[in-house]
Amino acid sequence: MIRINNLFKRHGTLDVIKGISLEVKTGEVAAIIGPSGGGKSTFLRCINGLEMFQGGEVQVGPHSLTPDTHPRRDAKKLEAVRRTVGFVFQQFNLFPHLTTLENCIEAPVQVLGEPRDKAIERAMEMLNRVGLSKKANALPRDLSGGQQQRVAIARALVMRPEAILFDEPTSALDPVMANEVLAVMSDLARQGQTMIVVTHSMNFAKNVSTHVHVFAEGYDVEHGPPSQVFGNPQHATTRSFLEEASSD
Repeated sequence: MIRINNLFKRHGTLDVIKGISLEVKTGEVAAIIGPSGGGKSTFLRCINGLEMFQGGEVQVGPHSLTPDTHPRRDAKKLEAVRRTVGFVFQQFNLFPHLTTLENCIEAPVQVLGEPRDKAIERAMEMLNRVGLSKKANALPRDLSGGQQQRVAIARALVMRPEAILFDEPTSALDPVMANEVLAVMSDLARQGQTMIVVTHSMNFAKNVSTHVHVFAEGYDVEHGPPSQVFGNPQHATTRSFLEEASSD
């Protein structure tokens, strides 16, 4: 479903990602954990074409992104990638002047050209899936942070993505709200949704993901099934990070 081969990303003179390769098959959930500044969020943005990169290749289904991909010249290819792979951000990014329902139907109507009634039907189905169908007419300011993030997930699902990228989706939430969102994500995983999740939740990485990747200083220093990474970590960075995470 998603294959990244030898990805290099540089910000100015700073190497942010240093030759990372990663593969996620349909139905798998890859959790990316590790210390801050390891390149986790930048990595996700490269997959979705939100950031260009200097080396390697990103394959999303039949679509391929390379360092030669140009935001304007290859706009149709990037649009196809973003239809295939949804993105849920840290900060919700809901339109503040639109209701929950309107936020969810904006892209299907404007980007996909779906009839409004069909988009509404699909959006209500997805809002029900995340437990928010009764909030369809609420504005974002009238929702809690956890509810806003669940709307953002519903908005991504309405586009029928083959995979969803989650960039630390609970980092701006208190523990109760974070658990609301993680419960929705866990349910999606059980239903076979392909996902790559940058997360601070070790419980999610350990109990929900199929593969765990530990990013540090631009490298994927260790990866494997959760039982291996958590039960018998091989790299000193992994051991140090998990010790710190367990003491928080």
